[in-house]
Amino acid sequence: MKILVPVKRVPDPELKANIKDGKLDLSGAQWVVNTFDEYAVEAALRLTENADEGSRDGEVVVVTIGPDDAAVQLRSCLAMGADRAIHVASEDANLDSLLVAKTLKAVYDEEKPDMVLLGKQAVDGDTNQVGQMLAALLNLPQATFAASIELADDGKACVVSREVDAGVEFKKLPLPAVVTVDLRIVSPTSITNGITPESHEYADGPRYASLKGIMKAKKKPMDNKTMADLGVSGSPVVKELEVTLPEARAAGQIVESVEELVKKLSEEAKAL
Repeated sequence: MKILVPVKRVPDPELKANIKDGKLDLSGAQWVVNTFDEYAVEAALRLTENADEGSRDGEVVVVTIGPDDAAVQLRSCLAMGADRAIHVASEDANLDSLLVAKTLKAVYDEEKPDMVLLGKQAVDGDTNQVGQMLAALLNLPQATFAASIELADDGKACVVSREVDAGVEFKKLPLPAVVTVDLRIVSPTSITNGITPESHEYADGPRYASLKGIMKAKKKPMDNKTMADLGVSGSPVVKELEVTLPEARAAGQIVESVEELVKKLSEEAKAL
């Protein structure tokens, strides 16, 4: 099985937000792999390995679209265990969800993977659009917010569970397909690939890159491309005009009784 995993570099979520000239000031930001994309890498590795034996039965290809510095995050994914990487050069300001999806379609057309596995959203933009747009452009079946994935029909299909308001929903998709993952995909028993014994239980969360993995990552192939190389052109449809911080909230009040609370909510806050 060959799995394509798109990843995005994002500012560390612990970054203290500073606004400069109507834009988020990222001059001092530390960049990391988007959390949900890291989960997708972990899920792809679990789908293509025998965890008991430490062997692989497939290929995981990671791809990012971003500036030169984004190669660092690709190397992090290679250190986790991905086999090779593709870096499509572009500046973040020149991208939106649709252009990213079009670029990933071009990569898909070249790679012909059995599955595209990506995070449900990026923690910086939070648009939750790329997976759905990519599936539409490729005319492939899709499942979003996957909490578990089980390979079925000798690897020709997969069964995906999704948490919905009424409980858990299961979808069976023929492969190839596009799947976006939620945080529960890295639970100990969330992946069933028919190779790793069902008795095996993973640690909760994505794996850490070992020193051996980091050293191997330096020698793994990384293909450098441009959007023009892939035949993709255009400008963003969605543009960021201005960023502002929310207004500071007023301090709360301590009340002595329920009656006083109800009175304040009714007369002062006008909430009742």
